[in-house]
Amino acid sequence: MPSPTGHAPVFRSEVVLGLWPIAGVTTVGVTAADAERTIAKAIDLGITAFDTAYSYGLSGESDRFLGAAIRGRSNEFHVVSKVGQRYRDDGTRVVDSRPETLIADAEESLRRIGIDRFDTLMLHSIDEHVHVEQSAEAMCELRDRGLAVRIGLCNATEAERQRFASVCRCQAIQCPLNLLQSDTLQTVIAGAASCNNDVLVYWTLMKGLLAGKISRDHVFPEGDSRPGYAVFQGEQRARAHRVVDGLREIAGESGSTVARLSVSWVLSQSGVTAALVGARRPDQIEDVAGARPLDEETLERIDSLVAENAIT
Repeated sequence: MPSPTGHAPVFRSEVVLGLWPIAGVTTVGVTAADAERTIAKAIDLGITAFDTAYSYGLSGESDRFLGAAIRGRSNEFHVVSKVGQRYRDDGTRVVDSRPETLIADAEESLRRIGIDRFDTLMLHSIDEHVHVEQSAEAMCELRDRGLAVRIGLCNATEAERQRFASVCRCQAIQCPLNLLQSDTLQTVIAGAASCNNDVLVYWTLMKGLLAGKISRDHVFPEGDSRPGYAVFQGEQRARAHRVVDGLREIAGESGSTVARLSVSWVLSQSGVTAALVGARRPDQIEDVAGARPLDEETLERIDSLVAENAIT
């Protein structure tokens, strides 16, 4: 994908490989060989956009894996990155969106990857100790220096996006969205889409739960962060499995898979321009690389399935 220009969205209902799982911070069993093969498989399957971040890895693992994979041909790909967040050695997340930190993070991340500029660079998180307008000014400085083509932000409310945009033109956002968690559709996604922002959504498979590979009695290995999420607990977990059962039936009839249907549902939502899908093995990205917006009949069936299994 060439570097974007202008104000319109550049993504067209496509899958972006999210590199968080290969960073190895909260994912158990990551190997360098699997990470390298996963990125290579994504490229073979026609994926041209990758989502990384300064904080993806305790020592920049995500950036380094990506840089090795695209060396000498980076102009063929769209690199999305994020600055202003990091992880300590013990896995503790630290948000630091001070202007000097954002600038230093961006410069270091570019060196790790071995590229001159990001296609899209985002503020990773809102810092409660820093006015969002200050962070926005630093992001604009990075764009003005030619280190990023487009600027955006992640994990922000609609009001925070507007504050950011009052200082620095915002062209893209990232926020969560999946079959089980769709509150963002009417809030931040609607607001960003009305301003012609690209909307890249994550948790499209809710950390594997909507891939159909996690059974009701699955035991997570020690160190896996997923059991701490509410959707993996109690009635929310039970509901998720009921929805997956229904998706499995629809997939069987259509020749698809549960994972591909889940990602395709996301790509079918108004305002969404790209679905971030994390993978740490080649087979995981192969399963969903071909996801596309659903036909109206299938979309209605899935919407009905989700509604029938709503928690009251």
